[in-house]
Amino acid sequence: MNVIFTCGGTGGHINPAIAVANTLKARHPECNILFIGAIGGMEENLVPRAGYAIRTIRCAWISRKLDAAGVKRNIKAIGTVRRAIKTCKQIITEFQPDVIVGTGGFASYPAMAAGNAMGIPVCVHESNAVPGLTTKLAAGKASRVLVSFIESAKYYRHSEKVEAVGMPVRREFISTTKAQARAQLGLDERPLVVTAFGSLGARDMNYMVSELLQMEQADGHPFQHIHATGSFGWEWMPAHLQQLGVAVNNGNGIDVREYIYDMPTVMAAADVIISRAGASSCNEIAASGTPCILIPSPNVTNNHQEKNARILEKRGAAIVICESDCTARGVYDTVRRLLADREECSRMSANLRSMAVLDSAEQICDRIEALAAGKQA
Repeated sequence: MNVIFTCGGTGGHINPAIAVANTLKARHPECNILFIGAIGGMEENLVPRAGYAIRTIRCAWISRKLDAAGVKRNIKAIGTVRRAIKTCKQIITEFQPDVIVGTGGFASYPAMAAGNAMGIPVCVHESNAVPGLTTKLAAGKASRVLVSFIESAKYYRHSEKVEAVGMPVRREFISTTKAQARAQLGLDERPLVVTAFGSLGARDMNYMVSELLQMEQADGHPFQHIHATGSFGWEWMPAHLQQLGVAVNNGNGIDVREYIYDMPTVMAAADVIISRAGASSCNEIAASGTPCILIPSPNVTNNHQEKNARILEKRGAAIVICESDCTARGVYDTVRRLLADREECSRMSANLRSMAVLDSAEQICDRIEALAAGKQA
């Protein structure tokens, strides 16, 4: 069996695809897997790290603005997409996939469109509560449309194709124990707080965390703190912290990184995680059962992050703070309150785990196998 996974742009699109690929490879060691992503995307780093080959294409995002600049950009983007589809057809001809699986990002559309045109079964997985543009474009001709939240089904025309299967996460998010993780990270007895706001980094959130680290230092480091700046934040935040007089990575418990590659271990070790509310993050948090404070990004289509976060909040699984209401002092006080309330943390952990679809990757593999069998029959 040959399977192409296509995804890109953010870890929220890439990591679920890797999770399914890992499960598929465990089931079928002889299976050939290829990823298609965007030139310059973080998939060029994450996919090889996971042990898979990747081919990249030049992509362009579509502007939703209908002003002169938006129209001009979209005319140019259409040409780029057409060339990308042509490249994907060449890749498909060479690789001969039985199924193409798309998990989102502009990089995934050309491969799915090429697959449709060539008669290859296409399976789409949408992780967010509200479908993204790529999913909307691909869903009409896809063989299967898989969603994380049953609440999402109403957004699709062909409801007979839609099925809720949860969000695939790497097995390590489920199986890693707190004791194992803390020992592996070399943590002391203090609680651990983790902050991460996406693979690129959110400037306002990085400034907020800078203030938060100042407060922790002034209070004598009451807890340990691992923070991921993201790629853009890494360009300026370490110097900014130095200007603020905040000492990092010197054994005081403040660990600042560009990206958390060992997130299953870090999340398992954490007592509280503060995060954006992308679907991937929400489901990884649910699988690990880590008490969380979610600060949805306001800069996303259809405000889908807040909709994701509110689903968790409604089930008693998260504290939600809108970015417009977010201050370092408010976050610090909320963290201190959570760490002091073991009962609330326990309830939150139980509610999170009750939401996690632990066999999501297995369910998606079932659909891939069925589609492949149909093609081979």
